[in-house]
Amino acid sequence: MENKKPITFIFWVIAIILGVTLYKQFDFQNLKFEKPGLAVVYIIVFVFSVFVLIKNFKKKRSGK
Repeated sequence: MENKKPITFIFWVIAIILGVTLYKQFDFQNLKFEKPGLAVVYIIVFVFSVFVLIKNFKKKRSGK
């Protein structure tokens, strides 16, 4: 079970970096991304990393 801690840390770092990057690339005046193709990839990876973090958190809370 100790192998989960480094994986969780890596996904936290990925989620934070991609969240900040998506925020910086979004143009709030025009409500568009600067690079829409790259933004799609960032969003997919960001959602996946948040999903893994939530799944790991729920497992930890249930005691499994």
